[in-house]
Amino acid sequence: MKVLTMFGSIPGTAGNPIVSSVVLLLSAFLLCSVVFIGTTCTNAFSPTTTTSTTIKSFRPTTRSMTYLHSTSTTTTNKNNENNENDPTPTPTSSSFRYALLFDCDGVILETEELHRQAYNAAFDEFQLKIDDRPVEWSIEYYDILQNSIGGGIPKMRHYFRTERNNRFPSFVSRKTQNDVVVDGPLPSTTSLISSPPPSTVEEEEQLIQDIQTRKTEIYKSYIEQKAVARPGILSLMDEALAAQDIAVGVCSASTKEAALKVLQVTLGRDRVSQLDVCILGDDVSEKKPSPMIYNVARERLGITNPKHCIVIEDSLVGLKAAKAAGMNCIITYTASTANQEFYPNGADATIPDLQSRNVTLHQLFDPIRRRHDSVHHPAAAIELLVGIKDPVPETTPNN
Repeated sequence: MKVLTMFGSIPGTAGNPIVSSVVLLLSAFLLCSVVFIGTTCTNAFSPTTTTSTTIKSFRPTTRSMTYLHSTSTTTTNKNNENNENDPTPTPTSSSFRYALLFDCDGVILETEELHRQAYNAAFDEFQLKIDDRPVEWSIEYYDILQNSIGGGIPKMRHYFRTERNNRFPSFVSRKTQNDVVVDGPLPSTTSLISSPPPSTVEEEEQLIQDIQTRKTEIYKSYIEQKAVARPGILSLMDEALAAQDIAVGVCSASTKEAALKVLQVTLGRDRVSQLDVCILGDDVSEKKPSPMIYNVARERLGITNPKHCIVIEDSLVGLKAAKAAGMNCIITYTASTANQEFYPNGADATIPDLQSRNVTLHQLFDPIRRRHDSVHHPAAAIELLVGIKDPVPETTPNN
């Protein structure tokens, strides 16, 4: 060995076996050290190979819910524990092939009557009057609103500008002794100041926003007292959360504050934390029946084919949004939406609720999977919930 020979020829060591042995041992030790250090440095500065994981690599306890915002509405949460509006980073990659997307109001729980009651309570607090008559939304009128217009602010705009021919109500201002407008329950230092109808578009919008803010507070208190998930929702959602190739999300036109309260009370924080996407009314610039909310959800989940998505809705306005996005749509109607013409507007199935028809994840997605995996007929038409859904009404031919 060249190294040992070199050390063996060091002057003063020849003919001395003890010294030669010591030198050889030191040489071996130094050689091993050089090899070890060189290997360590090579590993430290060499590129490492990492194994990428997806959001569905394990059981649903590893899933994390993502609030998806438009760039203009994203906020930073400084106190995750106490702040219900808790945005988390948007996923950058996905292994999902399919998606199950739920509307919130009327689907996860029947909330429309609670919304109506909360609006009327807010109208009463603001003492809204047109022609000296209090503003109040009847059950019949609110059924029309909820089946044609998504979101609370658009509903009020439609009511005052279309139904009432641009006639806005008189109202009361709620101010403290320091001339500060207040929301919520009236403190003892609050005075009510009668105000005429707003005279500019800016004043009209401000009144609508103030009413909506107070309505949301009232609605949240109602939810805490009365919210119960609709039959079959929790079991189907749990099935979907356990499926590795199916994303689960909520797409609601309700304001973020109101919708998150509903989700946390009815689904529980654990399920909410496992959702793959949650897009709420404040996160998109267009309300249902625009397809924007469903298009954004699909794009963010990385699903290219909208036919791989199934939407659960309860109203005509939600159905129109889902179908405009090119998605399958199952209607779980309520008492206030049961008479809507869902099949003529493209519904894939209508049922009173998920539990009464024993709807399972396999019944929903197996037909889509068979079409997706079909070599000969990949684009063949499919039918969902065969033998389970309400029959399609027979049409009477025109004479």
